[in-house]
Amino acid sequence: MSGTSAALKPPADAVKPVRHPDAPAPGELLGAHYEHCFGCGGGQPHGLHLQARAGEGVGVTAEFTVQAAHQGAPGLAHGGVLATALDETLGSLNWLLRVIAVTGRLETDFVRPVPVDTVLFLDAEITAVHGRKIYSRATGRIGGPDGPVAVRAEALFIEVKVDHFIENGRPAEIRAAMADPDQAKRVRAFEVNP
Repeated sequence: MSGTSAALKPPADAVKPVRHPDAPAPGELLGAHYEHCFGCGGGQPHGLHLQARAGEGVGVTAEFTVQAAHQGAPGLAHGGVLATALDETLGSLNWLLRVIAVTGRLETDFVRPVPVDTVLFLDAEITAVHGRKIYSRATGRIGGPDGPVAVRAEALFIEVKVDHFIENGRPAEIRAAMADPDQAKRVRAFEVNP
């Protein structure tokens, strides 16, 4: 990306990311972390329903189809929706490190318009880790995984503890998520962007 801010440049002593041994296998569908997530949850009628898959190394791929409810200008995806798709894809990278992290900064370049009914093919990777900071980047293409670039982003995620969500989330949703009898769903519900 041209003009990347200093906040998104890893310091000289940042380390290469290492895929956690218990990370999902390459090609594995990651699924929704929370049913009501606007980015990946099936419980959001107008959500993105973005589906991400673990890639090789510390990367993921994802897809979502731009629906009429995602319009900004007539017949074109809203830029905020495209930024959400990038953020959701970048956030799913944290599954490969097996950490809970939230978006600290997201810088997005909009390269070309994305029409309604277009499938956006996203590819993301973690580039560096420095303490609790996780640096990553993503690209969204149209017309296929090797098609022209429509959007791209660089991001900084910050590793947090589950208390971040418990202390800041709306109590009704926190109680409902904590009460889910499925332990895996309970844990996944809190692995989200802020």
